[in-house]
Order: sequence, then structure tokens, then C-alpha cells
Amino acid sequence: MSCLTVERCGAVAFKRSEQNAIQVRMLADGRLNTGHAGVLLVERRGSYPLIDLRILKTSAQQGEVESGTRRKVKRLLSFQRYCHASRLLRRLVPHTPGSLHLLDDDYLGQAAHMLSKVGTWNFDIFLFDRLTNGNSLVTLLCHLFNVYGLIHHFQLDMVKLHRFLGMVQEDYHSQNPYHNAVHAADVTQAMYCYLKEPKLAEQLSPLDVFLGLMAAAAHDVDHPGVNQPFLIKTRHHLASLYQNTSVLESHHWRSTVGMLRESGLLSHLPADMSQDMEQQLGSLILATDISRQNEFLLTFREHLDNQDLDLQLASHRHFILQIALKCADVCNPCRVWELSRQWSERVCEEFYRQGDLERKFDLEISPLCNQQADSVPAIQIGFISYIVEPLFEEWHRFTEPSPLSQTMMGHLHKNKDRWSRLRYAHTPSDTQIHPSAEEPEPEGGGGGGGGGGEGEDIP
Repeated sequence: MSCLTVERCGAVAFKRSEQNAIQVRMLADGRLNTGHAGVLLVERRGSYPLIDLRILKTSAQQGEVESGTRRKVKRLLSFQRYCHASRLLRRLVPHTPGSLHLLDDDYLGQAAHMLSKVGTWNFDIFLFDRLTNGNSLVTLLCHLFNVYGLIHHFQLDMVKLHRFLGMVQEDYHSQNPYHNAVHAADVTQAMYCYLKEPKLAEQLSPLDVFLGLMAAAAHDVDHPGVNQPFLIKTRHHLASLYQNTSVLESHHWRSTVGMLRESGLLSHLPADMSQDMEQQLGSLILATDISRQNEFLLTFREHLDNQDLDLQLASHRHFILQIALKCADVCNPCRVWELSRQWSERVCEEFYRQGDLERKFDLEISPLCNQQADSVPAIQIGFISYIVEPLFEEWHRFTEPSPLSQTMMGHLHKNKDRWSRLRYAHTPSDTQIHPSAEEPEPEGGGGGGGGGGEGEDIP
């Protein structure tokens, strides 16, 4: 049997059968068993090629992925070099005459002002990313860790923390229109809003908060910009590795664990504690698999119907964290229109790029990926109707409902109506929405229609 090497974590190897055993031992509440000796298999970061026109063989009938074009993996890991590369730490670098500073004091001041309002639902993550010069994810996580006192509570080493967060942000693909570090920052900001919900906030432990924020930040790390069916039909090695099940989510999780171990962020903690944290991170990230939507929704609905959720139980809190992360991942239609519209166009652009790639190589075009047949409004209406509304209706019930939940549902319903008007008011060639062509937004604004998750099974 073939063996898989632990990335930069020693020469430990596991047989495929052991890896599969770890993958399938899943408890009812979604937490994963560690398998043999409590040791988790992890992958190498950036361990597979970017998905672009160069990685498919010209004999498209076979749809096999070439191994020749691999992303160069050269990381700036020392803290000294990271300081010079990171816009977050730009002010720590000694200024030299004539040097070019990419982030001046004015921008830093505006970014700091925005962070003071990071718990508000109309937080503009696109503006924040510009103000931090593309460093929104690292900046946001550092701030939230300080807000919750997680650095002190877990005795985290600041050098290792910045190292880890830099790795996570760097391993998102900036060329992806949607699945990039800005999306991760947006999901993290939404997760922070949900962690502050009165129904939940007082019950959460520091570990719950740490896991929730970490999972939100890393839930799509190293996403290739295509979905699971594409990886399966092109016989990508990740599809084979994970036996065509939760392929991307498993890769996101294992990559996160690899970065945790490479950075040594949790190395000072007892081994059983760090291993448990790795497993719980996996359980949260795997919950974002859109193909498991009905599974989680049914369980959530039953808990609410039976009124048997006890947030003093760690297992119940973990389940709610899974639901909260799922909500954060697909919350774009619940944002104000201007933010939501941008996310909608971005996710559809990513779908269309995949469709163009499939068309070029005579592969079957995946659902939602045909720009000639699938308009942005039509995609968003289906996404809202089948994925977002059912989930947020139950979250609305869970919060009893909170002011935030009422706000989100209001945006969601206005959004759906707006996409419906746009769908039937324009010809197919006019379905790309431009600010100059938008109708005036009523006072209070509507929500947005974004697309989250991996887009595999959205009707």
C-alpha cells in the first residue's frame, strides 16, 4: 500500500488503510476519532497544482491531471522576513529614507476605526481589505484573538501566531474570484457576529471561541477555484485520496493541521489537548460540505422542535458551532445589497471560469457553470431558496430571534425579491449587474445574494 508523508512534521507515514479508518470514524455529533495512537494524517500545503488550462492533457476524453505544473512552494517563515512582508506588521519595520511604504498612517487609522465596528453586520470587508493592503484576514484574526484574550488564555507565542496566520492567508489563492482570503475574512467576521449572539455568547468557553474563529479563517484554505465534481471527473489525486467524499473540505482541514504543526502554534500544549483541537477543527470544517446540508439541517430542526439543546454540554455547543460556521459560510444573501451583489458576481464568475474550462476540454459542463444558460439572478434565487432560507429560518428560531437574526432575514427576503425582479426584467445579456444600472435602494437597504460553500450540489 502507498504511504502519505506528513508535511514538514517529520518522517511519520501512514498506510492508506489507516488514513481511511481515520476518515470514516465519525461520531454522531460530527467529531472525528483520531484512530491509531491519536495521530492525525496531514498533507503538504500547496500540494496540488493550480487548476488552469495547463494542467489538463490535450486528450480531454481521459480528463487526467498532469503532474508537471506544480505551484512553487517557497515560504517566508522566519519572523524577521515575515515582518518585512506582512502589511499588518509594516509599522514594526525600521523606516529608511526613500523606502516605499505600502500602508501609510492614514490607511492604518481607517483600518483601526473599522475594527472598532467589526461586530456590526454591515461591516464592509472589501473596504477593510483595501485599507489593510490585502492583509484583512491576518489583521482581523489578530484583533479578535486580542478581543477574546485568547493569546493570554492559551499562552500563545506571538511569533508563532503571526507565522501561522501568515501561512493561512498566503495559502488562499488570490486569483480565485470568490474562494480567496477575503472570503475567509468575511466568514470570520460573520462568525464573530454569531459568537456574540446572546443565546450563545455566555455559554461559550475560550476553546469554543478559538476553534470557531480558527475554523472560519481556514475553512477554504488552498481552494483551487473548482468544485468537487470537477476534481473527480479529472481524476485529480485529491479525489482519489479522499475517495470522492468531502474532497475539498478534507484538504482544507488537513492543510490547516499541517500549518499548525509547521508553525508550532500549539506545540506547548499537552499532546492530547492539541490533538483534540485538531480533530474539532476538522469536524467544524467538514461541516461546511454543502452535500451534508440536509443532514445538519434535519438534526438542527429536531433539536429545536424537541427543545433539547443544552449549551452547557460541550457536544451541543460544538454542534451549534458547526451550524454557526455553515451560516457564516453562506451568509452573503443576508448582507446589505451592495456587499451581497459583489459576492454574487464573484462566485458566479468562479463558476463560469470552471464551465469555460470544461467546455474547452470537452468535459460535461457542471451545473451553474454555463454562462450562456445560468444567469447570476437565476443562480442566486436557487441558492437562496434551497440552501440559505431553510438554514437561516432555523437559525432565526434558535436565536429566539435576536435583532441580528431579524436584520439578516429582512435582507434575505429583500434580496430574493430583488434578484427575482432582475431575473425577469432583463434579457440574458443584461444579467450582469452594474452599480450604474441598479434601481435605487430603499432606506434601510436590502440583503445580498452570494454563493458560499463549494457549489457542488446547489440546485
